[in-house]
Amino acid sequence: MSDIGTGRQERARERLFARCALLAALAAVVALFVPFGSGGLLIVFSGLVGLVLCAAGAWWFLAHRGPVRFLGALLAAGAPVGLVVLYVEGGLWPTALLSVGLWLTALLCARAALPRPRSHRPARPAARPARPVLLMNPKSGGGKVERFHLVERAEALGARVVLLGPPEGGGQADVEALAREAVADGADLLGVAGGDGTQALVAAVAAEHDLPFLVISAGTRNHFAMDLGLDRTDPARCLDALTDGEELRVDLGDVAGRPFVNTVSFGVYADVVQRPEYRDAKAGTALEAMPDLLTGEDGARLDAEADGTALRDQQALLVSNNPYVSPDPLGGGRRPRLDRGELGVIAVRVEGAAQAAELAVRGSQSTGLNVLTARRVEVTAAAETLPVAVDGEALTLPTPVVCTLRPRALRVLVPRDRPGTPAPVPPLNWGRIVVLAFGPRGGEKHARAHRHDG
Repeated sequence: MSDIGTGRQERARERLFARCALLAALAAVVALFVPFGSGGLLIVFSGLVGLVLCAAGAWWFLAHRGPVRFLGALLAAGAPVGLVVLYVEGGLWPTALLSVGLWLTALLCARAALPRPRSHRPARPAARPARPVLLMNPKSGGGKVERFHLVERAEALGARVVLLGPPEGGGQADVEALAREAVADGADLLGVAGGDGTQALVAAVAAEHDLPFLVISAGTRNHFAMDLGLDRTDPARCLDALTDGEELRVDLGDVAGRPFVNTVSFGVYADVVQRPEYRDAKAGTALEAMPDLLTGEDGARLDAEADGTALRDQQALLVSNNPYVSPDPLGGGRRPRLDRGELGVIAVRVEGAAQAAELAVRGSQSTGLNVLTARRVEVTAAAETLPVAVDGEALTLPTPVVCTLRPRALRVLVPRDRPGTPAPVPPLNWGRIVVLAFGPRGGEKHARAHRHDG
């Protein structure tokens, strides 16, 4: 089938889903308010009140201790339960359930209608490396190197493996020095089986010498591997790149001269990560520290400037190597692209329960959340140094702290078959849905522009 025919079929599919989305959204409203007296106003009003109470309770739980924290937990958990009881006892649950189902259908159809933006630039074929050197941390990810027999499999493919471990004097091995040694010995590829912090250090050496870099998803969370589309459940599949690989060019972040592949966090999260007890008791440490960090004097407020945009008195700031598809300060989202040449910036400032409720209702439109992109971010604070979490590693850096990107500086060797390659999800925009549904020529023009964005 010709490209023209395929394009027409794609536009017809998009139009169909866009119209279904609008029809389902309209039906969700009709289900609430027609016939009159069906309880639609009560459902909408009580739902908003429940959301506000749940957000306020979550704030009290995080920002206080003792009885107030207990009451906050009760409110956060009790608000949804109260809504269910109200709908059941008032006989409103069929209407509420129907409307919610229709609205979810509308959202799914809208997502399906929007043209998917291109992810990474197309990969190019890569030659098989002759002298690959892989650095592996046996303790990373709870022992994935041993569990998946990564050393044996890599050596069988012709790679030289260097196991990382604490030197005789204690402390972490100098990963960067080992990578430089490998380059001096003639390595034509560097790779790492370990956490994202270790990945970044070796990636910087590979970029400096214009060598391909291999990511092996043997860390705990493997955010970088996830956004490259690699298999996080079986890190051994990453080794397929040594024999059947292709190359991607991606950006490499820099914070005060230190490389990063994922995120740099300032403020509340960075303060928590600095605490010695965090590694052994993450949740307990965070809950104990949050009240002082959010409302007391322990948490340093931050000022930042992102390409001329001033962000004042922030509680938390996250700078990412390319923006996340959803503004999640905890890094739970995904980055559909790693080669846009832009930093993602998420800044949070929540002063009390009312602002927490506004954030829950308005999301990225609330006054407490700023989501933007920039090429340079400078972070300052009253103190001479700042606690910083770089790819999850706790550091202390002198202020001001500057974050930048080196566009497409890193050559990443990936397997040709990457089962985790995400299909980028575009931001939901109802105006765009209307154009796709009812503007034949305008919708096609908009779709083409969106597909070729970046």
